[in-house]
Amino acid sequence: MSSPAARPSLAMRAPLIVVLCGCMIAMLSFGPRASSGIFLLPMTGEFGWGRDTFGLAIAIQNLIWGLGTPFAGAIADRFGVVRVLFVGAALYALGLIAMAHAATPELLHMSAGGLIGFGLSGCSFNIVLAAFGKMLPERWRPLSFGAATAAGSFGQFLFPPLAAGLNASIGWQETLTLFGLAMLLVLPFSLALATPRGAAKADAGPRQSIGAALGEAFRHPSYVLLVLGFFTCGFQLAFVTTHLPAYLADRGLSIAIGGWTLAAIGLSNMVGSLGSGWMSSRMPKRYLLAAIYFARGIAIAVFVLLPASPVTSIGFGVVLGLLWLSTVPPTSGLVMLMFGTRYLAMLYGFAFFSHQVGGFLGVWLGGVFYERLGSYDLVWWLAVALSFASAAINLPIVERPVERPEERRARPA
Repeated sequence: MSSPAARPSLAMRAPLIVVLCGCMIAMLSFGPRASSGIFLLPMTGEFGWGRDTFGLAIAIQNLIWGLGTPFAGAIADRFGVVRVLFVGAALYALGLIAMAHAATPELLHMSAGGLIGFGLSGCSFNIVLAAFGKMLPERWRPLSFGAATAAGSFGQFLFPPLAAGLNASIGWQETLTLFGLAMLLVLPFSLALATPRGAAKADAGPRQSIGAALGEAFRHPSYVLLVLGFFTCGFQLAFVTTHLPAYLADRGLSIAIGGWTLAAIGLSNMVGSLGSGWMSSRMPKRYLLAAIYFARGIAIAVFVLLPASPVTSIGFGVVLGLLWLSTVPPTSGLVMLMFGTRYLAMLYGFAFFSHQVGGFLGVWLGGVFYERLGSYDLVWWLAVALSFASAAINLPIVERPVERPEERRARPA
């Protein structure tokens, strides 16, 4: 029989295991999709496609990822995250392997777009964050949200240069196949995120139906502002991830510099995400979000105006990385603050859908404008304008729990 002194230590290990396994899932799921830009030039060069063809496939991926996330979140809220993670990882692995053999635009759109998009909706860090919100003690949540986001960033640090190196040594098709097999590692890690049977969080919120929860959220002005502002984040991230390596190659730099710039974004974002998770529990989240979006606009404008070189490119990666996924901890934290944890996966999923609509347009417009204008400049400046707009949109958000009729009736006169 263990001593009373040992029991707290054993109890504290469970949250740590949950966080570590969730972070591994976030890293694995984010890595291959963060490497998509590394495959743009090899695939379009081999099959004679335009960049708009490849861009449309990744745009479809972002849109389907966004469309599927609220439904995956609702299933996870109702039946637990493990089933969702299993199906998502299997679809993701199948999509990467099918992408390796996609010799026509239609097959590319089905694999890189449809299969990977649905896979991401079921096994990306969105589901991990929801599991953390439900399973972890309240004091663990802000930093764990930052840790999961930082783990996704480590996947972005690890996978793009790995993809560039493997493309050169074994070929892009074999690289995609290896990445697909790696996604199956999500399956064992997901078992740690299983909610114990019969367990219920005391702060999970009232017994609402899904429809009532959605109606409450979309009647809440602050939630609507949060959802609108998140659009910009998706536009910028998807455009940069997919088109930055080709943009740098157009300006005379090697594809390796593109890979290392994406890696610098991922490594730097580990600091940015953890810092954002820490700051979101110590300052108003709306001010933090406004500052992040405003700083992104400045960073992108400076990068576009400076001459292209390895130093300016990787320096841009470091600066942008600090701001990259740092929007996620305060955004998910605001959703949880407003509505509780009961429908966190679904309500954050709808915010993420806005993010992914932005991602769809960022990737697609990048390819379309490049093919028509021969340049990415218009999309870069659109990203700058959207940054400043989102900074303004987040400022009026009210940071307090939604007030429900039953709570008003229970309040003493």
